[in-house]
Amino acid sequence: MTREKLKSLLAEYGNVAIYTYLVIWVATLAGFAIAISLGVKTEGVASGLGLAGAAWLATKLTQPLRIAGTLLATPLVAAGLRKLRGKPADNPSPQSPQ
Repeated sequence: MTREKLKSLLAEYGNVAIYTYLVIWVATLAGFAIAISLGVKTEGVASGLGLAGAAWLATKLTQPLRIAGTLLATPLVAAGLRKLRGKPADNPSPQSPQ
């Protein structure tokens, strides 16, 4: 079901959906790298991978949450960009001719 929603999101929002996902991914990766470098204990497989590997593994484990975040955030980001650019919404309400 999520795959269908993601395809629908890409069809409707295009690059905005891709950039939203990438921003969430980079922020997550950087957040884990910072947390690990500051001393958050990593145990098991992640502890032997080094900082970049441990951060990547932790980021990969959060993929379902990042996809859900993308599904929720993309319409808001698109609306914000339209407002910032001064463009009207895609589906304006019909006006009666006067």
